[in-house]
Amino acid sequence: MSTPPPSSPRSPRLFARGSFLEHSRTAEVLRAETTGGLLLIAGAALAIVWANTPWSGTYEDLRDLTVGPSSLHLDLSLGTWAADGLLAIFFFVVGLELKREFVAGDLRDPRRAALPVAAALGGMAAPALIFVLWNLGPDGALTGWAIPTATDIAFAVAVLAVISTHLPSGLRTFLLTLAVVDDLLAITIIAIFYTDELRLGYLALALVPIGLFALLVQRRIRSGWLLIPLALVAWALVHESGVHATVAGVLLGFTVPVMRSRAAGGPDAGPGLAEHLEHLVRPISAGIAVPVFAFFAAGVTVGGLSGLAESLQDPVALGIATGLLVGKTVGIAGSTWLLSTFTRADLDDDLTWLDVIGISMLAGIGFTVSLLIGELAFGTGSERDDHVKVGVLLGSLAAALLASALLRARNRVYRRLHDAESLDADGDGVPDVFQTDRDER
Repeated sequence: MSTPPPSSPRSPRLFARGSFLEHSRTAEVLRAETTGGLLLIAGAALAIVWANTPWSGTYEDLRDLTVGPSSLHLDLSLGTWAADGLLAIFFFVVGLELKREFVAGDLRDPRRAALPVAAALGGMAAPALIFVLWNLGPDGALTGWAIPTATDIAFAVAVLAVISTHLPSGLRTFLLTLAVVDDLLAITIIAIFYTDELRLGYLALALVPIGLFALLVQRRIRSGWLLIPLALVAWALVHESGVHATVAGVLLGFTVPVMRSRAAGGPDAGPGLAEHLEHLVRPISAGIAVPVFAFFAAGVTVGGLSGLAESLQDPVALGIATGLLVGKTVGIAGSTWLLSTFTRADLDDDLTWLDVIGISMLAGIGFTVSLLIGELAFGTGSERDDHVKVGVLLGSLAAALLASALLRARNRVYRRLHDAESLDADGDGVPDVFQTDRDER
């Protein structure tokens, strides 16, 4: 009697549903980012409206108002405080997210990390290439090559909330992980390519408070009276070193331990310190830091249709807009297709390539970091910086509208998948579909 041939193993699935723990954490993070994204949109809209009224001068006066101690070289404009100071809080949260992803999240497993990493790399390379092709020439415009490479997760999630669509778990986790890798690449680009003058002495001194901060958090010391002063000193020294001060936020976030302390009680000891600090700092980042930065960074005097047309005559604005809309879509979707082709990994059963194109286009919403890089490349308040803002706003708006149309067209499918991921027939707190996935493994 012949034995049946063994069944072939199921090919790996792209955008497959993760564990319930990962699903829950992603949902929690995206809820916080939704609120922050709506505030970000409100702050940017207020700035744009104000900058295009007869009182636009008062907006510029407020943005350029200088405050801070000159003796410490910290007499900065409010706009600079928002970009260098408040965004350091945002990047501290990014550092915490990155540490968690590398230690306990998707980026820990090379197989699961391959998709968001490849997509992030493609989603940065293609927009940069499009910008360069638009701006080949000797006029210095190429310094802005990195502007269209960033994805603004808060803005993207706010768009999802506005259009009332329910992305399935696999796509949501992919979007969040893609944005985390994107932020890591963006801060690396800022540190390497947008540091004009490096003062190694101050940078070496910054290692002292960063090291003390690391020592305290590794010992699970949570006292704000100790951690906050060390963080402020580290920020000031990195700022004085010539490296963009937001890098200090990422470095401090990297020092925080993710796993729970065994000495403190193991798995029952409550959340790890990284999760604890993230819960404390994320509302400040999403609710204050990023919206205030958006308010000071987004205000551009367009000057009506004629002013808009004039801005769009600059290849910088065109390179940014097409980089965000076309480059991000082609880079992310194309990288995913290449990964699928060469690894023979299939899309998850409930998804199509239209879903991949929609989520790739949604990642073309570049705002916070794009505006920051624009200021670093061309100078705050310069004419070319105004053209950067026009390009970022138009590219992000076009990406948001087209992505919304594609994702809304699939909303019936997403709602069915969302309902399946929420059904808990036995009432044990874990949706049935995650238990099925676990049993199949």
